[in-house]
This record gives sequence, structure tokens and C-alpha cells, in this order.
Amino acid sequence: MLRAEIVKLVENSIKVLQKRKKLPKFKVPEILVEYPKDKIHGDYATNIAMIIAKQLGKNSIEVANLLSEELKTKGDELFKEIEVVKPGFINFFISEKYLQKQVGEILEEKDKFGTLKTGKRQKVQVEFISANPTGPLTLGNGRGGFCGDVLSNVLEKAAFEVEREYYINDRGEQIRKLGHSIINDSEAVYQGKYIEDLRKKIKGDNPDKVGEKAAKIILKEMIKPAVKKMGIKFDVWFSEKSLYKNKEVDKILNWLEKRKLAYKKRGALWFRATKFGDDKDRVLVKADGEKTYFASDIAYLNNKFKRGFKYLIFFWGADHCGYVKRMEAAVEALGYKKEQADFLIMQLVRLFEKGRRVRMSKRTGTYVTLDELIDEVNLDVARFFFLTRSPGSHLNFDLDLAKEKSEKNPVYYVQYAYARIHSILAKSQIPNKSQIPNFELISHSSELNLIKQLIKFSEIIEDTAKDYQVQRLPNYALELVTAFHKFYEQCRVLTDDKKLTQARLSLIRATKIVLEETLDLMGISAPSKM
Repeated sequence: MLRAEIVKLVENSIKVLQKRKKLPKFKVPEILVEYPKDKIHGDYATNIAMIIAKQLGKNSIEVANLLSEELKTKGDELFKEIEVVKPGFINFFISEKYLQKQVGEILEEKDKFGTLKTGKRQKVQVEFISANPTGPLTLGNGRGGFCGDVLSNVLEKAAFEVEREYYINDRGEQIRKLGHSIINDSEAVYQGKYIEDLRKKIKGDNPDKVGEKAAKIILKEMIKPAVKKMGIKFDVWFSEKSLYKNKEVDKILNWLEKRKLAYKKRGALWFRATKFGDDKDRVLVKADGEKTYFASDIAYLNNKFKRGFKYLIFFWGADHCGYVKRMEAAVEALGYKKEQADFLIMQLVRLFEKGRRVRMSKRTGTYVTLDELIDEVNLDVARFFFLTRSPGSHLNFDLDLAKEKSEKNPVYYVQYAYARIHSILAKSQIPNKSQIPNFELISHSSELNLIKQLIKFSEIIEDTAKDYQVQRLPNYALELVTAFHKFYEQCRVLTDDKKLTQARLSLIRATKIVLEETLDLMGISAPSKM
């Protein structure tokens, strides 16, 4: 991975300068190598000289020049140029020779290209969707579902051992509310045709029992088929009720009390959440003896860690934002580091059609189900659109654009490029291994720019495996395809020059590999024809 190579070169250069006493001994800070916003500033850049200069009380340009001169002696084959610019940035321009060589490496590695070793087979669990079984899945569930599934794919590519889990909230207040809704008494909450259908199937006047029966039907007949339509396969469907059946909730409450991490007050049992950074202590058991959802959640956290997971990742809806602090407190109370659990809050999805917002509410019965959306725009489009924005920002889903079957639609724009690549290779009639390509013939600026995009793939995987920002993938796919289209416009592939043709076909094959891998990680099809 090129960026990692540059970081290592900078680290070694600092050590050499220290050894030669051109720089004093100091703790080397983290070296960040990034992509400059403007290409005139190179392919990669680092501000490490400014950080070191501030730490040592030296001039940042002088430090940058020292590092630059040392780097030039080590990276002569890697860099075409290394420049220092005010106020102390070091910019790297990658050499043609290095870029040309990468085409052959991609062709050799094939679908293994981009696979990292950073995970070291550590066990990670990703829990997502986990919607209450009180109704069909809606758009908000879809956003967390697709993001969770794609992040799981990325983590596997980064060499983590990943398990996908759906947590079924099949007991408690929500299930009781569902029962009241089916009984249709004064405490009814949910409405809609599905509630009317359930009334025909379930009889009784006990809201808890009616709710439990209804939840099982909803899970089996609505949620699981929708998950399958989303192209998602969960490794585990975990029932909240099992925590009570196996006495795990009682055991964890006793454990907390024995360690004085829980106390009784006004007839209720409280968790000392403030001891671990929360703004107030939290109720575990109410005065009437009913256990809270939070009691289940602590037992559930404990269950996950006991299964051997090093990291836990949760995708939650926007309504769970205020719940994060207490969960982080619970993680620490159980004896783990809060960094071992990440809670990603998915902001709201707003559906727009003909410029107007389509209102959704599960409780009033006026909502758009995920099933309906996928049927309307197809799975590939739904996945791509849901992935385009960071989890922490609101998503406006443009139904009209999603239904557009032209290059205006970003999904079709990306898939059309893949189909074009497939068509070019089919027309070429030149076997993959007819001769060893001369990669030095790949020298046009648009060819080199395409290679630069290809080799970013590994870095996209690395960054996303660290911060879980899956929107990088659709954005990367668009950048890669734009670079490919520019190359195709400016460089004729099938020419009378057989050697040049072979070299450019090799570049196209490399592009096909990376684009196909990108689409596969997103769970989006790679059509050979459109």
C-alpha cells in the first residue's frame, strides 16, 4: 500500500536525521499522509514537518527541507518529485515507473487486491437493523441495514473475522403495545393494514401474549423476507427473551450489586453510570419489579464479550442517540475498554418524490416499507443511494433520480462503466496471456491518473475499517469510473499498435478487477451488458 510505504519512509528518514544529529531525539508523533485537495500539490502530502518543528521550537520549512532531502535518497524509484511548500508541507509526486508496475500487481493479485492484514483475524461483531418486531421494516431500518452489511464486507476485506447479528426485542413494553394494538383497546398504538391482518389471525385479551404471538408472525412473515430481499444474511438472530430464559439478566444484576456498581434507591435498582462518565445513574429494575431494557442491554453486552469478540459495532437509529453514554459506561463496568464498542447513530431518511417529501409513520400506518422501495427502484439502486451519505448526516432519498435509468443516476453511471469494460475486452479478441505487456507504454496523463485511482482502493479499505465511514465506497466508485471514462475518451484502446493495445487492455483488466471488487463490497451487481 503506497501511503503506508510513504509513512514508513518518513519514519526512517526521521531516525536517520536523529542518528546524524541533524535532529534531536524526540518522540515521533503520528505521521499522517493525505491526498491534497488540489493536484498541483502532488498525489500525497504530509504536515509532519510542521508538527515536529512546533514540538522542537524550530522553523517548519527548515525541518521540511531536511526531511525532503533525506526522502529523495530513499524513494528515488517511488517519487518523480518531492517538494516543500509553505508553511511546511511536503508534497509527493509518484513516478510513472511505480504506477506502471502497479498494473501488473493488480492483475497478479486479482480479487485479492486490496485485502489487508490489519485485522489479524480479530473477532468483530456487527449488529444492525435490530428493529422491534412490531411492524415491517421501513427506510430508516434500510439505511442501518445496508451500512452494517457493507461495513461487515469491508472488515472481512481488512482481515477481521466478522459476525453479523440481529437482536430481536421480543419482550417488554413494545411487545405489550403491539398486543394492545391488535386487541384494539384504549392503549392501542400501532395502526395499518398489517395490524388489521394480525387481528384476524390472533385472538385473546392478554396484551403480552397477543403481542408475543404477533411479534413471531411479524418476524417470520415481514422482517426476515425483507432482510432476504435486501441481500443480507445474518449469522445470528439473537432473542432478548433468551437472556431471561438463561437467567443472564439476573446474573448480571447480581454481579453488579456484589461489586457495588448497582444500588437500591426508592425501591428501584440503579446502575452507577456516573462512575463511568454518564451524566446520571440509570434504572435497572423499577420499583414495581419490572426490569428495564437497559438491564437486558448490559446482559446482552456481557454475552457478546463472553463469546470472544474483540470489538462490537452497533448501528442504531437516531432515537437512540441519548443511549450511547450509558452503554459506554456499561462496557467499562464489565471490565472492557469503551473503545471496544462503537455505537453508530444513523440519522433520518427523508423520501422525496417530485420535489415533495413523502411522510412516513409506522404508528399511523402511513409509511413506505423497505420492501416497497426495493420493488420500486431495485436493490442495486437502493443500496447505492443509502450508502452515499455518512451515517451522522440526514439522507434525502430522491425517488425520481433513483428511478432514472440513465447516466444521471449514479448507480447506472458506475454500472455502465463496468459494462463498457466488459464489452471492450470481449471485442479485443486478445487472450489475457497472449504476451507479457509492456507497461512502460502506459504513459498518457489520463492512464496514469486512472492507475492512481486504482491503487487508492487498499487505502479506502484501510480507512473505512478504521472509522466505519462506508460512504467512501460509492464516492470512490464514482471517482474511479470518472477516471476510466476520461481515459477511454482520450486514449484509443484497440489500435494498430499491438503492444500499445495489449498494455491498455491490461490497464482495463486491472480497472475491471478493482471496480468489480468495489461493487461486490457494496453488494451491488456488476452487469456485463446494459
